[in-house]
Formats: sequence, C-alpha cells, structure tokens
Amino acid sequence: MTRTLRLLVTGGGTGGHTYPALTTLTAIQRRRVPHDVLWVGTTGGLEARITAEHGIPFKAITTGKLRRRPNLRELRTNVADVFRIPIGVAQAIGHAARYKPDVVLSTGGYVAVPIGVAAKLLRRPLVMHEQTTVVGLANRILARMATRIALTHVSSIEYLPESVRSRVVVTGNPVRPELLHGDSAAAYDMFGLTFEVPLIYVTGGAQGSRQINTLIAEILPGLLPHAQVIHQCGPSMIDEMRALALPPALAERYHPVPYVGAELPDLLAAADVVISRSGAGTLSELTAVGKPSVLIPLIPTGGDEQRKNAAYLASAGAARALLEPKPSAGMLLAELMPLLADPALRASMAESARKLGRVDAAEALCDVLLEVAR
Repeated sequence: MTRTLRLLVTGGGTGGHTYPALTTLTAIQRRRVPHDVLWVGTTGGLEARITAEHGIPFKAITTGKLRRRPNLRELRTNVADVFRIPIGVAQAIGHAARYKPDVVLSTGGYVAVPIGVAAKLLRRPLVMHEQTTVVGLANRILARMATRIALTHVSSIEYLPESVRSRVVVTGNPVRPELLHGDSAAAYDMFGLTFEVPLIYVTGGAQGSRQINTLIAEILPGLLPHAQVIHQCGPSMIDEMRALALPPALAERYHPVPYVGAELPDLLAAADVVISRSGAGTLSELTAVGKPSVLIPLIPTGGDEQRKNAAYLASAGAARALLEPKPSAGMLLAELMPLLADPALRASMAESARKLGRVDAAEALCDVLLEVAR
C-alpha cells in the first residue's frame, strides 16, 4: 500500500481466537507494510494480556454471550448478557468511528459481534476468519455482514447460507512461524531421550487435562516398553504425575512437565506421535508440521466442534480419534500400539496431515486484508 494501513482487530476470549489474529499481524509486519493497529476486545479475555505483552493498542468493550440452549444455572447470566450486548455495540461504534479503519479483521468469539455490527453501520470492510470446521454462532451472524469470509477448511462452507458463499476464501488457520523450524536434536538433548523407541508428545493444553492425564497414567506400564513419553500435564497435576509408580527399568522413559513454552517447536519436530485435544489451533499446528496424532476431543464444546474437528482429521487419514464422551485407557492404547509398531503407517499419516496443513495461512489472510483495504 502507498499509505498507512489502519487495521482494527477484534476477536479473543481464548487462544484459538487470539493467536491467529496475532500471527496475521506478524505477517503484515514482515512485509514492512506501514500500518497502525487497534485491537478491541474484553478486559477478561486473553486478548487483553496478549496485546499488553506485544505493545498493541487496545480498547475494551462490554459485551455478552448468548447461549443457544441455556440451562437453569445459565439463564440469569443469559438475561444479563442480553442487556450488555447493546452497550457493547454502542462502545464498538464509538471506537470504530474514532479510529476510522481501512479494514476490520474479526477472528471470532462473542466479542467480535459488536465490532462487526459497527463495521456494517459505518461501512467499513470486514474480513471474518473462522478457525474450526464448524462455523460458530457468532461467525454465522458476522458472515452476513462480512466483505470476505476466510475459512480454515473448505468443509466449513456448508455451514454458511447460500447467499454469502460467493464471498468465501479458504486461507487456512494462521500458525506461529517458529513452529515450522523446530530442532529435534535439541529436544532429544533437553530431555535425555533415546533413539531406541518412538517418542510420544502428550498435551492437554496450557493447564493440562485431567482426563488425558488419567488415561496416560493408566497405560504407562503397558506403553513404556514400546515408547518414550514427554507429557505436558499442567501445573496442578505435575506432582501427582511425577509420583507415579513405574517399573524402575522404564521410569526414565517418562518425562512429565507442567508447561511447554519456547521448546514446543523442538518437541513437535522430535515427536513421532502426538496425543492431544482437538481444538482448531492445535490441529492447525499438527497439520502444518505434519504429525500423526491420536485425538481426544473435549466434550462437550459449543457446537461439538472438537469432536467434529477430530473426525475431520481422522477421515482424511491424518489422525486416530477417540470420539466417545468417556474413552477408556484400553481404547487409547489400542489406537497407539499400531502407530508405534509401524513407521510406514506413521509416515503415511504424517503425509496426510501435511496435505491438510497450510503453512502459508497467515500470508494468505494478510493478502485478503490488503486486497479488501485497497
């Protein structure tokens, strides 16, 4: 662009909505495009912390979340949120009118709806991005207002009205570029790993997953003769996992850690198999780096999105999926053992995963934003 791009960003609440926007901003910076950014979100969402850490100007709005099927416990909250939404829309209009963006990027979450409404009323172009295979309620609302609808998966088109499908572009889901350049040797050195058996990386997210941790604890005696395990179990269960009674000859093959940070690219590069949840961000990373996985969806989630995400990868041959609400340890071990015994099967699944991945997703979304802004 020949002038400074004014970009308004909204989306957040969770990392799945926040990090794609942040990664896209990084892509704009790499292109040396002159730009100003304003991020609008909520003070309680992850976006407030992330913008502060990266020095991104941030404005907060008050908004609410409408639950399609509220239970009795949520009914009072739902009623209160009905009154918060118009307040948030008014605040969003104020921020957008003062900032006068060339383009608005929305990456989802209920905070994005007021800004989408403001963009429509102020005739500012809106680019909406959906991370999951299932288009959420907020994005189904925003799709009718969007100038461009960026999707991670082509299969998501079926969740959109016919009238908006001509505005769809499939970009993939932006992933952090550092994940693509991991050093497997660094991970082997850090954890003192062996080349005798395959490496499994287990993660339940930043806080860990009690369900996944319990399953891993049950299968370790049968698993460790065939594999070594790095297990990101979360800070609340690290002492419990470290105290597991394991056969002395095999105990050194199990490495529980509370949290994985900067070493994640190296771990993903080194891992032969990944066990994880099936959130949109996680699956975008696994497919970008081409890793076979065994997926244990978080059930329930809004629209049952994690189970549908997992089923999508499994149907493409990129993953094994435990789609039951309460899978047993035996089920998990049964999915793992064929992968550990067959390097060719792992290689085939890795190739299928890579075919689904979009390492250029941030660049593709950046292209859409610049095109719309022009």
